[in-house]
Amino acid sequence: MHQLVAGVHNFQGNVFRNQQELFQRLAKGQSPETLFITCSDSRIDPNLITQTEPGDLFVLRNAGNIVPAYSGTAGGEIASIEFAIAGLGVKQIVVCGHSHCGAIKGLLNPDQLEDMPAVRDWLKHAEATRRIVKSKYKDKKKEDLYEIAAEENVLTQLENLQTHPAVAVALSQGQLSLHAWMYEIESGEVYGYDTTVGQFIPLGQFRAHSKPVPSRVLDVRSGDALFGGSGTIT
Repeated sequence: MHQLVAGVHNFQGNVFRNQQELFQRLAKGQSPETLFITCSDSRIDPNLITQTEPGDLFVLRNAGNIVPAYSGTAGGEIASIEFAIAGLGVKQIVVCGHSHCGAIKGLLNPDQLEDMPAVRDWLKHAEATRRIVKSKYKDKKKEDLYEIAAEENVLTQLENLQTHPAVAVALSQGQLSLHAWMYEIESGEVYGYDTTVGQFIPLGQFRAHSKPVPSRVLDVRSGDALFGGSGTIT
């Protein structure tokens, strides 16, 4: 707690003082252009990774960067997504997974979650990911499956995202784009899903004609969803 309090004092005495104009502007409202959906993992900092400031990202975090499919039942994720689009008018949504994800390990090893029934139930929203990995990557080593599953899960959650009415309407009107990202903790590399090759590649390799994930990501899934992909865009 001492470290947290010291951090608050430093923020108030240095950071806030040097950015008072920014915070005065933010006090009047927010207008982020991006809804950033990612994991609760303490090693992930959306603003640090994207080098953005307060007010730039509307962030939704939970274990496994999961987006439950729309069911009509009110919930935190559903409400946040609806507010981001209908209330704030975000123009793009990024679903960002990451390497070494504990939620993904739990998803592939449900027997290890006996003492965490709430987590086990929550991960049922990623059941499609587990089944895809089980059927599509039978020849892969278990240690490789975690990173593969993390990538497949990002695509699964983008599919779930499109079941939300607010998302579907904004997509149909051309007012929203969807993006699938993966963050590699140990290297700092960020990969994006490129629809032209059907793989995740470093964001730095994206070219001008690269397109966001289409409204039916299932149609472009192909090949092994491994970090780096082929490294080319055709």
